[in-house]
Amino acid sequence: MGDRGAERVAAIHPSACREYDVRGTVPETLDEGAAYAVGRGFATRVRRAGGTRVAVGRDGRLSSPALEAALVEGLTDSGVDVVRLGLGPTPMVYFAEATLGVDGAVQVTGSHNPRDDNGFKMVLRHRPFFGEDVQDLARMAAARDWTQGTGVVEDRNILDAYVDRLMAGYAGGEYRIGWDCGSGAAGPVVEKLVQRLPGEHHTLFTDVDGHFPHHHPDPTVEANLDALKALVAEKRLDFGFAFDGDGDRIGAVDGRGRVIWGDQILMLLASPALVDHPGAPIVADVKASQTLFDHIERLGGQPVMWKTGHSLMKSKMVETGAPLGGEMSGHMFFAGEWYGFDDAHYAAIRLIRAVHLAGRSMTDLRGAMPATVDIPETRIAVAEADKFALVERVAAALAQDGAEVNDTDGVRVRTADGWWLLRASNTQAALTVRAESGDITGLERVLAEMDRYLSAQGVRR
Repeated sequence: MGDRGAERVAAIHPSACREYDVRGTVPETLDEGAAYAVGRGFATRVRRAGGTRVAVGRDGRLSSPALEAALVEGLTDSGVDVVRLGLGPTPMVYFAEATLGVDGAVQVTGSHNPRDDNGFKMVLRHRPFFGEDVQDLARMAAARDWTQGTGVVEDRNILDAYVDRLMAGYAGGEYRIGWDCGSGAAGPVVEKLVQRLPGEHHTLFTDVDGHFPHHHPDPTVEANLDALKALVAEKRLDFGFAFDGDGDRIGAVDGRGRVIWGDQILMLLASPALVDHPGAPIVADVKASQTLFDHIERLGGQPVMWKTGHSLMKSKMVETGAPLGGEMSGHMFFAGEWYGFDDAHYAAIRLIRAVHLAGRSMTDLRGAMPATVDIPETRIAVAEADKFALVERVAAALAQDGAEVNDTDGVRVRTADGWWLLRASNTQAALTVRAESGDITGLERVLAEMDRYLSAQGVRR
C-alpha cells in the first residue's frame, strides 16, 4: 500500500457490512485491519465529495480505543484531517458533525450489541452513510481504491458544548428522576446534565466500563431495567430513564415501574411536537402500535409508517419534513429545533418537557394510554438466502386473499382484531414477527391467522 498500513491486512469481512453501519465481533469478523480499511475508504469518499475534515468519537467498549486508533490512521493516510473527540456517546459525534464545520463523522461503537461486538456509525455531509455506501467501503478495500495523503489530527473536547446545547431553552419543570446509564458512553453526559437540571436526580452506573458489570446496556430488554425500577420504587421517584451502550436509544419507566415502550415514548413526544408544528408528519416504524398512529391522527398530525432502521428513518424524516420520528427500539429522532438525528439525551429533555406541558404525572399519562396486548418482536431463524423470498410468498398469498396489507417493510396485516407483521431481518438470518390486539382472545385470533400463512410456507413460529 505504500503507507503506514502496509503491514496490516486491511480488509472488511463481508458479514460486517450491515444495512446501517459496519458491525462485527472482535476479533473474529472485525479487527484493526478492518478499522483501517474503513478509515481509508470513508476518507476517500469524503475527499471525492470535496471534503477535508472528519470528526471521530468512540464508545466505552474494551476494543474501541484500538479500533479508533486504526480508524484515525486510515483516515489520515487517505489525506483527511481528523477532529478527535475521544470517549462519548454517538449523539455527541452527530452533534459535532452538525456544528463543527466538518464534512463527515465516524463513531466507533457496538451500540446495544453483545460486549465483544463493535463497529462504526458514519455520517457524510449531514446524511446517514448506509446501504450501498457501506458495501462500497468493502469494494474499495478489496481494490485498494483509496486516495493518498497525510492528514493531521486535532483533539477537541465538546462534552460541555453538547450539554450546553441540550440545556438550551430548557423549560421542563422540576421532577424527581432516576437515570441508568448501564456503564455505557452516556454516563459522562448524564453526570453533567443532572447537575444542571432542576429537581432531584439519582444516577446508576455512570462510570463507563466496557465489561458492563451491572447489566447489558439495552433498554428494550425489560430485565435490563430492573435496577432502574428498583431505584424508582426505593426513592419514590416520578419516573426513570435508561440508555443503550452508545446513548442513541432511550428506555423509560413511570413512577410505578411500568415500562414506557418506544412507541409509547413517541406518543408522549407527539403532543407537544404537534403543538409546535401543527399538522406535521410524524414518522414511526412498522413495528409500532396502531394506537400510536391513531394518536397522531387524533392530534391533527400526519402519521407516516416507515421501514425499521435509524438510517432509513432519518432519510424519511428529511423527505417528509417531519419534526419528529421514533422506533420501537428507542431511537427518537428530532428535527425542527434539533438537527434531525437520534439522541437519547435530548429525548430525555423533551420527555421531561412533555410531562410538564401535559400538566399530569408520567404515571397518569402512562396509565391513560389505550390498553393492548401484543407479542414483542420475535425472530424466527431461517436461511439467509430464503428470508426475503418467504416474505414475498406470504405477501402474494395475502394479496390473493384480498387482505388489508401495508407493504412498507415486509407485510403488516390489519384484521378485525388487530394487526400482525412479518418482515425479513436486516441484521440476521431470520424473519421478524410482531402482533397486537385489544384483548387476549383477539390476539389469539390474530396469531392464528399469522401462523396459518407461515405454516403454508413451512415456517413455524
